[in-house]
Amino acid sequence: MEFILIIAVVVIAVLAYNSYRRTQLQNKKQHEISAAELEAVKRTADEDITRFGEELQDLDLEMVGKDLGDGARQDYQRALDSYESAKQAIGQVTQADQIKHVVEILEDGRYAAACVKARVNGQPLPQRRPACFFNPQHGQSVVDVMWSPPNGAPREVPACAADAERVRAGAEPDVRKVMVGPQRVPYWEAGPAYSPYAQGLFGGVGGVLTGMFIGTALGGMFAGGGYGDYAAGYQDGMNDGDNGDNGGDNGDFGDGGDGGGDFGDFGGGDFGGDFGGDF
Repeated sequence: MEFILIIAVVVIAVLAYNSYRRTQLQNKKQHEISAAELEAVKRTADEDITRFGEELQDLDLEMVGKDLGDGARQDYQRALDSYESAKQAIGQVTQADQIKHVVEILEDGRYAAACVKARVNGQPLPQRRPACFFNPQHGQSVVDVMWSPPNGAPREVPACAADAERVRAGAEPDVRKVMVGPQRVPYWEAGPAYSPYAQGLFGGVGGVLTGMFIGTALGGMFAGGGYGDYAAGYQDGMNDGDNGDNGGDNGDFGDGGDGGGDFGDFGGGDFGGDFGGDF
C-alpha cells in the first residue's frame, strides 16, 4: 500500500513538473521577439532620433542672436550630447529591451531642448512630463486629456497642446503609426516588441499611466511610479554637472555617454554653429 502511494506521489510530481515546463516554454515563446520585429522597433526609434536632430537644427536657427546664459548653454550641450548618445546607442542594440535605454536618452535630450527655449525666453523651466502619448515625436506633453480608443473605454492620457485640442474638439489626434506586416497601426497596438519603446517613454510614470494601455497590445506593463520620479534623472544629472550621463543608462552601450563630438551629419560639422558661437 505504501509503495502504491509513493508511486502515486511520484507520478503526480512528474505530471506537475511537466505542466510547469510546458507553461514556461509557452510563455517564453509568446515573449520571443523575431529579428524582423526587432528591426522594426529599431527603425521606429531611429526615426525619432532623426526627428530630434532636425529639431536641434531648428533650435540652432531660432537662438541666433539671442543672449545665452550658463544655464541655457548647459541645457543645449546636454541636448546635443543626448542626440549623439542616442545615435551611438541605437546602432548597438541587439535585443528589444535595449530600446528602452535609447528612448530614455532621447527623452532626456528633448527635455533639455525645451529648457533652452524657456531660459532664453525668460520663462519658467517646463515641468518634466511624459511624451505626448499619441505621437512621442511631438515632444513633451503639456496636459492630460480624456480619450477613448475605437471601441474602448475612456482613459486619461498625456498629450501635446495640438493633440489635446484635437481630442477636445472631437477630431482624431495625430497618431504615431508603425508598420506591422502590410499595415500601419498605432505603436501601442504593434505588439510586445514595442513594450520597451513605450517603457522608455512612460516607464517612469507607470502608476499614473497604467490605465492608458488597458485593452491594447501593450496593456498591463506598467506599475508604480509618478510624475515626480520621472524628472529625477534629468535634474540629478544637471546638479552633478555631468552632461554625458543622460540619466545613467548609457553605460549599457559602451561609450555612448561621451556625446558631443562632430555633428557633421548636419553638414560640414557646423551643427550648432551660430548657436555654439555664443558658448
